[in-house]
Amino acid sequence: MEMISANDALRRLKEGNLRFRAGESQHIEDALIHPQLTSNQAPFAIILGCSDSRVPAEIVFGQGVGDLFVIRVAGNIVAPSQIGSIEFAAEKFGTRLVVVLGHSMCGAVEATLEQLTQPTESRSPNLYAIVDRIRPAIEPLINSANSDDPVDLMQRAVRANIEASVENLRHGSSILESLITQGKLLIVGAEYCLDSGVVDFFENTNNATRR
Repeated sequence: MEMISANDALRRLKEGNLRFRAGESQHIEDALIHPQLTSNQAPFAIILGCSDSRVPAEIVFGQGVGDLFVIRVAGNIVAPSQIGSIEFAAEKFGTRLVVVLGHSMCGAVEATLEQLTQPTESRSPNLYAIVDRIRPAIEPLINSANSDDPVDLMQRAVRANIEASVENLRHGSSILESLITQGKLLIVGAEYCLDSGVVDFFENTNNATRR
């Protein structure tokens, strides 16, 4: 079975988010009884999302078991293990869409801002590994205009981190770069709003062919 196009996959995610916001999402547990899921899978989208318990990708996008290949890590950062997982799914299943899904009030981004403005040595070295991957994207924001407005700074930092992860995926893997060049893969960013449930797709992060 041929994988659906990136455009069709994006449309399905947007329609699913509308169902979620309307309280009409399909019941994920219904898919668990489908026997075909035990032998193979064909996820139509790959989601690199944050580990935050309030942002479960399948529910946010109104999808069922087997629809999405989901990788979750605090701050939706890009590290070798995440890249490898996405390479695997894109090559194994032919999935044509990758979405980096960040969210408002991200704790990992907040921790990075705190470290940049009020450095402390008390944090876990493992947490530092996450902070250090977020830092380059948001450090320039600290001395910019409106940096004294914590709400505005947080909003811009969340978006900057998502966009940085998109760029790191698009340019951090020869396999993914090749698929993008061939028009076989689209990587976009998106932000989930905890208050409204809306997923805002960053269309300007896309300069790949949508097939």
